[in-house]
Amino acid sequence: MVSDVHGNSEGLARAGEGADALICLGDLVLFLDYADHSRGIFPDLFGVANADRIVELRTARRFDEARELGRRLWAGLDKEAAIEAAVRKQYAELFAAFPTPTYATYGNVDIPRLWPEFAGPGTTVLDGERVEIGGRVFGFVGGGLRTPMRTPYEIDDEEYAAKITALGEVDVLCSHIPPDVPELCYDTVARRFERGSAALLAAIRATRPRYALFGHVHQPLARRMRIGATECVNVGHFASTGTPWALEW
Repeated sequence: MVSDVHGNSEGLARAGEGADALICLGDLVLFLDYADHSRGIFPDLFGVANADRIVELRTARRFDEARELGRRLWAGLDKEAAIEAAVRKQYAELFAAFPTPTYATYGNVDIPRLWPEFAGPGTTVLDGERVEIGGRVFGFVGGGLRTPMRTPYEIDDEEYAAKITALGEVDVLCSHIPPDVPELCYDTVARRFERGSAALLAAIRATRPRYALFGHVHQPLARRMRIGATECVNVGHFASTGTPWALEW
């Protein structure tokens, strides 16, 4: 299990060693590395100084100023074309690193419409869908909810909840974002709450899967906790650790 790969193709190529399958919970793209501002699409286009500034503004939750800085930098450029070209380059490298079999869903910074071009026959992409792996039923819910960050794959709460409902009862509930529990949503380094899903939390309480697995929060206050019969686990910020989380049975 990996999540928040953010460009770590070298680690991804090793992540499935010794496992029967690899599961990826999204955020393959690296737009801007908050730990190393020299890495990612943004500094490649606009330099490290501008990356430093936009991280400073976002960390201070000065989102309007961050968007204004972005507008000035992008003025006169074809933003969509530049980002898509950079994302395609990253996806080509990252999807090539996936072992067979891989089961994957989207993160909030991913661009779902591009995935069919890069996912090989050994990679199964699921969103609002179920699959049986080793006798257990896994359900996948990709993307994130609306935030001031306005990342590429954020959707309305109602659309997100409908995908969860479509899964029904599963043994393992896999999502990019966590259920809406403060300890699971708070990032201790960014010092802010990321958006979790109330619909995920309700489904966990109602259907009682064995596991609820997710990522999104890079440095969570709590990496795991039990909600009733369900073990909730943040499988980790793979970009920084390079270490997958193993689910065994």
